[in-house]
Amino acid sequence: MLQFQLSGAILYFALSLVDFPFFSFQLSMNVELCFRELLLVDYDVFVIGGGINGCGIARDAAGRGYSVALCEMNDLGWATSSSSTKLIHGGLRYLEHYEFLLVRKALREREVLWAMAPHIIEPLRLILPWQKGLRPAWLLRLGLFLYDHIGGRKKLPATRTINLDTHETGKALKPIFNKAFEFSDCWVDDSRLVVLNARDAANRGAEIMTRTRCIGAVKNADHWRITTRDLSGGEEKTVTARLIVNAAGPWVDDVLASTFGKNNAHNVRLVQGSHIVVKKLFEHDRCYFFQNRDGRIIFAIPYRDDYTLIGTTDRDYPGDPGEAKASDEEISYLCRCASEYFKDPVVEDDVVWTYSGVRPLFDDGASKAQEATRDYVLRQDGEAGKAPVLNIFGGKITTYRVLAETVVENIEDLLGKKNSAWTETAKLPGGDFPVDGFDELVARIGRTFPFLTPQQTKRMCRAYGTDTATMLSGAKSSEALGRDFGGGLSEREVNYLRANEWAITADDILWRRSKLGLKLTKDQQSSLAGWIEKTTR
Repeated sequence: MLQFQLSGAILYFALSLVDFPFFSFQLSMNVELCFRELLLVDYDVFVIGGGINGCGIARDAAGRGYSVALCEMNDLGWATSSSSTKLIHGGLRYLEHYEFLLVRKALREREVLWAMAPHIIEPLRLILPWQKGLRPAWLLRLGLFLYDHIGGRKKLPATRTINLDTHETGKALKPIFNKAFEFSDCWVDDSRLVVLNARDAANRGAEIMTRTRCIGAVKNADHWRITTRDLSGGEEKTVTARLIVNAAGPWVDDVLASTFGKNNAHNVRLVQGSHIVVKKLFEHDRCYFFQNRDGRIIFAIPYRDDYTLIGTTDRDYPGDPGEAKASDEEISYLCRCASEYFKDPVVEDDVVWTYSGVRPLFDDGASKAQEATRDYVLRQDGEAGKAPVLNIFGGKITTYRVLAETVVENIEDLLGKKNSAWTETAKLPGGDFPVDGFDELVARIGRTFPFLTPQQTKRMCRAYGTDTATMLSGAKSSEALGRDFGGGLSEREVNYLRANEWAITADDILWRRSKLGLKLTKDQQSSLAGWIEKTTR
């Protein structure tokens, strides 16, 4: 598109210098418009926010030929989008709140996303024990029947009833639990999903600016003049765009106030969700779905081979979303709820890591945080040709792709271009292999780079998929990968993340591009941070 605009502009300019009225008259109005647009506007679309929604929108828009820029004030996915329960799921409990359309939409996305990124998304079977005095068994089975049939399930296995007295998943539970339902969803590496969307957007021409804050936007008739500040060096820059997408997540109302002057904006309800990670509580690969007596549910999920992830909480959050931390009360709550089910109690001393995120749920007036809708709401300010703004409120990681598709369809209506939707069948970087081909990929990488340990090979394939071979290209030995920072993290991998995935700090690498922060000692983490600082100068 840029090549067309540029060639059209050059042609228009050249012909305007000569007295050749026939050709001047015959020039298309579209060419003249392209020329004016090329001179006046840097981007078609400017996205504020580098979480899963912002990166998904940037990817979809860039793939449809728009010029796109995205700014994120911190690292990609550093807040809400890396603090989820790591599930691609329909949301079984949302059926209780009659969110049938949301559940259907999310269920339809499970296998779409799995096919897009089979390295970072994998099927997961969940075990839902029945407990006397809580939701009756017939109600659970009815809900799971709907769960199986309203979302177009094709590859994921259906629900079945299991006897916990004889099934392997019953061994870790108290003997009072003897009946459960086993059903399907998917697991996802949430922070890598964000980064891969950003990478694909960049591959398609989008400019991704991390550690960059949007500090102002002024409307000039048919476009915006947007001022950004590089938070690393303080440099300010002004660019122009025909349309702005406000996908700032928990900060969406703050952006409306600080950037657009809407000081009374109140569209989202901030809800804190905290998680704990403990040493592995069971040997099998299923996830537990536990009902609590307060009506809520928690998950206990196999995590990074050696751990169990337990969460989440749901409570209104009044503070800065960037400062959210799991409170002692939340940690105690999660331990207590898990201990209602597990044979061996889970206590605070078992916790090796916690994380917490703030979900920007659309404020629909629900009395309880857990009852607020998880669906997204789009709101448009301005009209076509008059520098509109599209604001994103709410949403969940499972529906990010359809949200992005809907937003870009709105962009097409406003900017006047029409291209076919494309993301449903397009692979994310590293995901170009069949959904049942992960083991074969691991075997192939193991044969190509036999000096890797089996654990290293599997971890890298889970993170990078087929891009693992690109990252390791030419290496014949472990020594060729450079310095070993611990946990199988090499200098080669660190430099790959810095060059290709916008990683700048040790935390970017240890807690978002990977979860190797769980494996490295404090000294090893400090050593990595020092090396990065030294080699960045």
